[in-house]
Amino acid sequence: MADISPEHAKQEIDSLRRQINHHNSLYHQFSAPEIPDVDYDRLFDRLVELETAFPQLLTPDSPTQRVGDKPLAGFTQVKHDVPMMSLAKVFNDSDLADFETRILKRLEIEDEDAEPPVYSCEPKIDGVAVSLLYEQGLLVRAATRGDGVTGEDITHNVRTIGSIPLRLGTGDSPERLEVPDRLEVRGEIYMTRSGFAAMNEEAERSEDGRTFVNPRNAASGALRQLDPRIAAKRPLRFFTYSALVKGTEGFSELNPSVPFTHSGILELLGQWGLPLNPERAVVSGYQACLAYANQLLAKRDQLDYEIDGAVIKVDNIRLQNELGSNARTPRWAMAYKFPAEEASTTVNDVEFQVGRTGTITPVARLEPVFVGGVTVSNATLHNMDEIERLGLRIGDRVILRRAGDVIPKIVSVVKGTSLKGTEGFTELNPSVPFTEITMLSTCPACDSPVEKDGDVLYRCTGGLICPAQRKESLRHFCSRAALDIEGLGEKLVEQLVDADMVKTVADVFTLNKEDLLSLERMGEKSADNLLAAIDKSRSTTLPRLLYGLGIREVGEATALSLATHFGSLEKLMQADQEALEQVADVGPIMAEHIAHFFANEENDKVIAQLRERGVTWPEHQAQSVSDELAGQTWVLTGTLETMTRDEARAALQALGAKVSGSVSKKTSCVVAGPGAGSKLDKANELGVKVIDEQGLIDLLS
Repeated sequence: MADISPEHAKQEIDSLRRQINHHNSLYHQFSAPEIPDVDYDRLFDRLVELETAFPQLLTPDSPTQRVGDKPLAGFTQVKHDVPMMSLAKVFNDSDLADFETRILKRLEIEDEDAEPPVYSCEPKIDGVAVSLLYEQGLLVRAATRGDGVTGEDITHNVRTIGSIPLRLGTGDSPERLEVPDRLEVRGEIYMTRSGFAAMNEEAERSEDGRTFVNPRNAASGALRQLDPRIAAKRPLRFFTYSALVKGTEGFSELNPSVPFTHSGILELLGQWGLPLNPERAVVSGYQACLAYANQLLAKRDQLDYEIDGAVIKVDNIRLQNELGSNARTPRWAMAYKFPAEEASTTVNDVEFQVGRTGTITPVARLEPVFVGGVTVSNATLHNMDEIERLGLRIGDRVILRRAGDVIPKIVSVVKGTSLKGTEGFTELNPSVPFTEITMLSTCPACDSPVEKDGDVLYRCTGGLICPAQRKESLRHFCSRAALDIEGLGEKLVEQLVDADMVKTVADVFTLNKEDLLSLERMGEKSADNLLAAIDKSRSTTLPRLLYGLGIREVGEATALSLATHFGSLEKLMQADQEALEQVADVGPIMAEHIAHFFANEENDKVIAQLRERGVTWPEHQAQSVSDELAGQTWVLTGTLETMTRDEARAALQALGAKVSGSVSKKTSCVVAGPGAGSKLDKANELGVKVIDEQGLIDLLS
């Protein structure tokens, strides 16, 4: 901190405190946070850093000296017998090692051969921390954490949550401890991901169409309702993470036979009927804690609730007492934070991309931000209606969400602010202009007019003269589910179209070694491999060809249905719209697109060129539709070892089954291979039939 004077430090500290108090108020009092946790943590950590460097500037009313903000004025205030503290955070391996080093030093353990501390580990649920008070086994009060000392009475809402027992069990054997007269249970109320998705689907169908941003905000909002009927309709759940009886040592005083450990107390709470997280574990040493955290991170996307890290606690209660606490956090516990799934960043620009069918899609160019484990600099905005819904302008600060492998999505705009860089939260940046986003009148790739197509979409009218559409069409034609030309990837497609070597998909089959070697970074071996792949793809099937032609609305399943119904390309090309509507799953709009495609002379020329250049596809001989599978919905998950997913899907579809990407009550059967995750869990939860790959092979044969 040698580069900052006390005067400047005081200015920044004052600014940080104002911002943190503002965001605390929004989060704790109104359940309407403007920024994600990772940005709040950055503000808070900066304030801690400055106050540590300039202790003379630390004041009793600093946000670092308290856990949260004042309770909501509309609720009765509850004073906690023992403050509900926050947790210090670590973000990497070395920080976790330092955590253990500090513990050993404070316990005066200097022997390198001494047994490492034992830790109790559990997921850090992204929900709402609450306190439940039981007297003579009955739930008498529930309160939020509030500012850590005083919370809000939410008993009327908590009573509606089915996973929270209204009366605790007492055990039926002399070895089991009776429920104490006064027991305070602490834990996390959260909303399941599946319940959140279902709730938003229902909200979209409502009159106002307003949906929730994420499960945590939805859970927090439900608990702050004065009408308990609202909370009763929300899919809320509860996990216990600690308890107090006459203070921390109460369990030992009641019965010395109870293990005086955090994990032992949790087991006892579970016996009384309180829900425990099944992912918890007890391990020795920080390296085992790190292994636990990494395993938990690997299954993060498979859990039906959101987590943002792992909580690591010294398991021995007596050691916890010896280690004690500082102003706002215990010294014996730590939160190992995972990469944030939400972060805020600035929209630097919006560009428009042209798809293979001419659809023009707005894409936000973002100030690069690390979210969900990767650095993100682009996010699709889907259409102009989405831009209007968000109220988005170039220059706006936005909240970006990326969970697992999901495509990054802008979920909201931080209204009224344009903040610059990592330190931009300390001052507004008036130099970033706000620019309204409007649809282009001409195509960015070929200058052809842009026309509105329906209520939402806009399209380029250039067709085959548009190089952007050519590139996307060529990528689609060469994709795995179409003609499967290995090696003809995105960068090579760009070069071929830019060099004017490929004008239609049929031109792929005119490429020679001399053409390829003229391209940048193309060697002889790569050229030979690509030509071999092109030659191999000349022998294809009618469903693959139809899918590869890129007819609007025609996906893999529809391509198979068309091939099965007509048998040959000639019959399909001669079919009118009425005949096309006789095909399963083909409605009037899709039939119109198909008829329009084959009525276009340019498309007929491309098909004729494919034949001339050696591409063949036999008539499609459909298998007999199975009475057992016809109309059923199947799901494939995990790794298949004797066939590919595409082969399994095609085989099931040929027998009349539909193949879906998600499990629901309507799913008939799930084929689960090694590595099956959340889909298998959902199937078991719903009681859907599950078979392995051998079971599928037996069925198909």
